[in-house]
Formats: sequence, C-alpha cells, structure tokens
Amino acid sequence: MVTTDEEEKTRVIVLTKPLSLDGDSEVDYRAPNVIKRVLSLFKNVRPGSDLSRFQLSPLFNIPKSHLQCFGESVYCIGNDLLGRCNKGESPQDRFTAVVSWSISILRPMIFGIAPYNPVLGETHHVSRGNLNVLLEQVSHHPPVTALHATDEKENFEMIWCQHPTPQFYGTSVETEVHGKRQLKLLNHGETYEISSPKLLIKFLPIPWVDWVGENRIRCHETGLEAELYYGSSSFFGLRGNHRTVKGKIFDSTSFELLYEIDGQWDRTVKMKDVSSGKETVIYNAKEAISGLKAPIVTDPKGVWPSESALIWGILSQAILGKDWSKAREAKKAVELKQRELLRERESRGETWVPNHFTVTHSKEGGWDCSPIQKWVPPAPISVPL
Repeated sequence: MVTTDEEEKTRVIVLTKPLSLDGDSEVDYRAPNVIKRVLSLFKNVRPGSDLSRFQLSPLFNIPKSHLQCFGESVYCIGNDLLGRCNKGESPQDRFTAVVSWSISILRPMIFGIAPYNPVLGETHHVSRGNLNVLLEQVSHHPPVTALHATDEKENFEMIWCQHPTPQFYGTSVETEVHGKRQLKLLNHGETYEISSPKLLIKFLPIPWVDWVGENRIRCHETGLEAELYYGSSSFFGLRGNHRTVKGKIFDSTSFELLYEIDGQWDRTVKMKDVSSGKETVIYNAKEAISGLKAPIVTDPKGVWPSESALIWGILSQAILGKDWSKAREAKKAVELKQRELLRERESRGETWVPNHFTVTHSKEGGWDCSPIQKWVPPAPISVPL
C-alpha cells in the first residue's frame, strides 16, 4: 500500500536497539520502585492463572512489541551464524552450526518490563542483507505469531509458529513457548526442528528473569539430535552461576554420543568431541549479541500500515521521552481501534484471515502456520551490516 505525502508526515515509526548483552542501551525504561510495582500487579491474580490477556501499564513496557523481539532474534546478530549453518561440509558440521545459531536466538531479558502484546494482523518486515524476514500476528487470543524468513542467494528458509502461554505461580511467572520452529537448508535437503526453553520470571527472594528448561534440535534426514538444558544454579534461594547451558549431540539412529556441550549462553559455550576429547568454542555471546544496531527505515512509503513499529510508534515515542500521560493515551488509542475493527467485522459477519500465512489449529497438533509466498520480498526496513 502506497501512502500520500500528507499521510507520510503524520506517521511515526520508532525502531530501537535490540535486547542484547549491552542491556538497556537506549534509555532506562523502568519505572521507579519496580519490584514493589510489579508485585502490586499480581495481588489480585490467582496462582495458576493464564496471563495471556493480562494488560500492562506503559510504565512496564519497553518501546517495541513481542513481534519485533521475535524478529530481532533472527535478523539482529553480530556475526553470520545463520550463514555458517548452510556452509558446513558434512552433516555434523551443519548440525553443530545450527546448535550454535540456536543459542544466539536467546536474548537477555530485563526484569520488571515487557514488550507490547501484538494486535491482530500486526506485521514486522525487515531485511538484513539477502535475508528477508516477515512476521505476522495471526491470532490475538490466544497470542500466536508466525514468522517466515528466506535467503534466495543462500537458498534457506525459516518458518516459525509461536504460541507463548504465561502462567502465574505466586512468586513467579513461567512462559512456555509452544509451536513449530523450522530451519530448512534447501541445498542439502535438511530440515531442523527447534524447540524453545521457557522464560521464567522470579519475584522472590531475588527478582530475576531468565531462560530455563529443555531445548531440542532434530534433523530427521541425518538422524542427528541435540538436547540442551538452560538454567541457573542457586544456593539457599540466592542466584549462583546463571545463564548456564549444558547438553549433548547424538545420533538418534544408533544413540551414539558425539559431542558434549557446556557453558554460559551470555559468555561462551564449548563443545567437546567425546571420541577425541578436543574442545571447541562454538558460541561467543560478545561476538554474536553485543553492539547490535537498531534497524532503519530505508523506504518510508513502503512501510505497511500494519507494521509493528508504526502501530506502536506514538506509544514508543512517549515511553522514550518518559511522557507517561501521552503513553497511556497512545496505548488506549491502539486498544480502542482494535475493538472498533472487531465490531466492524462482527457487524458484517466477517472472520479475520491472515494476509501472509495459512493457519491451522488442532488439539493434537496445536498451531501450525504455512507461508503463502515462497520467498519473502525485500523489506522497507533494514538492519545495518
């Protein structure tokens, strides 16, 4: 959709630096007395409650939506870990490269603040070199995000369908990320299925947020499989060695153990060849997720009205300026517009259909998303290389 010059002048598109090892690099978004405020949010919430419909004040938001955060984990990276997956000479070389890249998807989160919940039909379309990434919010309740990323030059594609389910447990919030995540190396005829660990937010005795639990990676064509376990050690409730990752790579057809993995995903992760005892650093967080730059708009008129950075632009602008009154008005305006669109669809007897994905759902298989286009087109928003 092409915009007029007058419309262009009123559009506010805000893109900020991605979450990275550098922490809260743009500005301190956090409200004062954050622990007290966070605990007050949950005083009327029962343990076991589903928080997918939970509404946050702008005081607790970072200036971007979950849609952008999911996309950043793919297109914002300091080195070409994704390209290495395709260049491996042997199946084991490619598999270990995929394991290394999968670790880079995890980004440090910040306690006390969260991204916006994407609205129905919200999109995020960004390019990094030849890699074109497109995300769409294909369901609002429950929240389901679809991602399609392709690189025609390297001939690989990525298809994700993510359905996070946050639940409150009294002193913590635990979010499971359901859905399929696939990386397809088309030159090699290999598809890698990658699960996600959980996101755990602890309030007491020490507040923190981190990725924990199991992460599985499988390639059915080669029979190779990895089991990774993310966690934090503790001593009498106090945090110890955090952001740890341990695991193994094995041949699922013979159950032969090939490699052992150990390290900290915010520092370095090593892989040990069990046959030779040789250790190799397969992931360096400082190289991969440090010093990351914000995407930039290269074609303002090509930005869709559904673009995440545009839908939330005024709200993000207000949060960055700490204008909380304007932020509350902006967030309310987005919510009211969505209710109005819903009423209009219901009055016409229409059911909303995604523009870029075909979506199916079943009790047994959960949510599944298939891209309508074979290749994602170049985007009007780009990541500086």
